Amino acid sequence: MLTKTEINKIDSHQMYQIYDSWHDLAKQSFENKLKKFEKKDIEHVVFAGMGGSGTVGDIISSVLSKTELHTTIVKGYRLPRDIDDNTLIVATSIMGNTDETLSIAKSSINSPAKFISFSSGGLLEKFSTNNNQEHYHIEMNHSPRASLIDYLYSILNVLEELLPIKKYEMQESIDKLYNIQKIINTDNLTDTNPSLNLAYWIKEIPLVYYPWGLHSAAIRFKNSLQENSKNHIIIEDIIEACHNGIVAWEKNSNIQPILLQGYEDNPKTIERWKLIKEMFIEKKIEYHEIFSENGNILSKLVCLIYLLDFSSIYHAVINKIDPTPVTPIDEIKKKLSFS
Repeated sequence: MLTKTEINKIDSHQMYQIYDSWHDLAKQSFENKLKKFEKKDIEHVVFAGMGGSGTVGDIISSVLSKTELHTTIVKGYRLPRDIDDNTLIVATSIMGNTDETLSIAKSSINSPAKFISFSSGGLLEKFSTNNNQEHYHIEMNHSPRASLIDYLYSILNVLEELLPIKKYEMQESIDKLYNIQKIINTDNLTDTNPSLNLAYWIKEIPLVYYPWGLHSAAIRFKNSLQENSKNHIIIEDIIEACHNGIVAWEKNSNIQPILLQGYEDNPKTIERWKLIKEMFIEKKIEYHEIFSENGNILSKLVCLIYLLDFSSIYHAVINKIDPTPVTPIDEIKKKLSFS
């Protein structure tokens, strides 16, 4: 099994230390005395952000999917056309210099929507301040992706009076982070650690099947495995895959299926899980199962993301890869012409 000495040696910037403290960071961020967004007439929230910054919008949009508050995720340069004076635009760029998010911020000036932004500084903070727009300075912890938990609970904190998420649901998610932290952190490098077990199991290219409600967790795992362990990964909605993607299993492959299942999935989704497992067993295809925690959707998502993110760090270290550097991203950013 992996040792703490190996992790310290290969994870040269000690990303794992941030993940060892995710519960404490979530609790602190949610309890910080941040100015609340108090507008009561908001019917539509637009979340703008890329990469780790964009994950916040993915999660909150998933949590709100069964409520009457409409959400839109923007991962690009243009605002949706259906914004009005009952729209709130939430722009997040953890480093503060994301070109796409800055473009959205500039477009918002001439729109009827309300606007708030979150960053650790950079051009987004400067732009928001210069244009008298509400900005929240949240320090970055290690890197944008490792800072997800700080930003998620800070934004939940600020939007607490707007979002139809009960305070006890947010508290439950923090409590469950504490429970899972004890199992998956680097003080438990044993075969009882599900993050470490998954990291060892992945040898080739994983294909993650997920139900729509866990879409944000699947996207985040894709991003984290790509950035941290520099590994290709595919994700597919399980229902959609049953109409097309599963046909590819007729052919031998080095793809490894991972079944990302929700506690109390829809009965028809559970039926699909049963059928696809039977197909894998019949074809002698090994698969790995990951189950969400029970509880509300926020608890399910943050705990899944925590488990899967930690697995991507362990996978990197097992394969002698430093999880922190993202050289190709840095090179692309240097070559981009900023608007």
